[in-house]
Order: sequence, then structure tokens, then C-alpha cells
Amino acid sequence: MFSGFMVNAWIVATIVAVVGGAIGSFVVLRGAAFVAHAVPQGSFAGAAAASLIGVNVLIGLGVFSLGAALGIGLLGRRGRHDVATALTLVFMLGLGALFLSFSAENANEIYSLLFGEVLGVSANQLAPTLALAIACLAALGVVYRPLLLSSVLPEAGQAKGISPFAIELCFLALVALATTMTVPVVGTALIFSLMIGPPAAARAFTARPPVALALSVAFAVAVAWAAIALSFQTNWPVGFFVGTLSAAAYASGRVWAAWRTRSGARVMRAQPATA
Repeated sequence: MFSGFMVNAWIVATIVAVVGGAIGSFVVLRGAAFVAHAVPQGSFAGAAAASLIGVNVLIGLGVFSLGAALGIGLLGRRGRHDVATALTLVFMLGLGALFLSFSAENANEIYSLLFGEVLGVSANQLAPTLALAIACLAALGVVYRPLLLSSVLPEAGQAKGISPFAIELCFLALVALATTMTVPVVGTALIFSLMIGPPAAARAFTARPPVALALSVAFAVAVAWAAIALSFQTNWPVGFFVGTLSAAAYASGRVWAAWRTRSGARVMRAQPATA
């Protein structure tokens, strides 16, 4: 389990989990789960286009991910954000289907981008993945304070001169960069699970954004490691375990939040009786 090709899987899964947990914390905080679904799903059109014209898949993913993010941001500026996201997604999926129809021999490669092959990661994918991860986390560090303020207290952010549109574009660009980094090695389904399940679970355990971000990364890493170990033992898809464990983490967070609420209510009811 810890030798040969599996070493690459452990390393890449850890890198992806850290990025997914960090960016996903803001995805959940901003209520942008649909965006986190649309950008990775739509980016496969870029991979199909890159395969069709014979260029590096990363270029296609990067261009189309950023294009989808900017499209969502621009269309959603004066309209409903969910409608803009949905329209961008269906347009990108339509383009992907068109590109695939021109080059059917690349269908298996594109399929792997949708569902991932983390257990088949090669050594030459480690350096680009790590470089993009560092760039993504560095960019998050640069915009962390204004992004956090805009997400938690948007009125206060505007009062401090933070443009909601500009910070929205920065956030969408971060999602696009995370997509470009993760989709070639783990697929769209896995990164979407890591961007939603662990961060949502972390938010259920604490309302403090910095603590929630740290918990989100820890939960995402734990989910990724457990998924790889279970997949190795059972030969079932990694994506199945990532999705299941992410949902279980969120369910445990909701149970904890409900228990804490009931305990607090019981304490409040008991206080007048003891006074």
C-alpha cells in the first residue's frame, strides 16, 4: 500500500485534499456549491479541445476553467447567480460533447478526467501538481482577508472599499486554478466532493472561519487517505469512498451541531429552576 505507484497516489491525494479543503472552505462560506460543481464539470470541454488540437491538457483545462469562472462572474453580476452558473455549465458541457464527437479515440482519456485515476498517477505529474497547488494557496493567502470579510460581512467589506464584483472574480479564479490543478489527477467528481463535504462538516463543528478552514483541510486529508486505503483493499473506485466519507463527515457534523444545540437549550431551561 505504501510502495511503488501507491506513493504517488498518497502524495497527490494529500496535495489535492489540502487545496480542496482550503478553497472549499470559502465555497461553503459563500454558498457557492453550484459553482464548485459547474467549473470542474465544464472544464472537461477544455481537455477535449486540447486533445483534439494536440496540446497539453493542462492548457485546455486552464483556459476553459478560467473562461467558465469569468463567464459565471460576468453573467451573474446583473442577473441571478444560479442561472448564470447553470447556463455556463450547459454551454461548456455542450462544447465538450461537440469536441468529443470530432475525436472519439480520446473518449477514454476524457472519461478519466471526469472520474479520476488517482491510483494511476505517474511521477511526472507530481511536480506540476505541486507547483499549481503552491500557486493556488499563495493566491488564497494574498486575498484571504478581503475574501473572508466579503464572505462573512459583505456590507463591512464594501465600507472598507472592497469591491464585491472584484472579490467574486478573485474567488472564481481560485476555483478555476484549483480545478486546473486537480482534475488531471483526481477527476471532477472527486475534487467536487472534497470541496463540499469536508468544508461543510467543518462549518457544522465551528462557526469561526479560521478554525473551520483548518478543520476543513484536516477532514479533506483524512477523507482522501481513508478513501485510498479502502480502494486499495477492496478494489472499488476511489471516488465512491471519497463521496461516501465526505457525506458521512457532514452527517457527523450535523449530528454534533444538533446535540450541541439541544445541550445548550437544556442548560438554558435549567438555569431559572436553579436560581
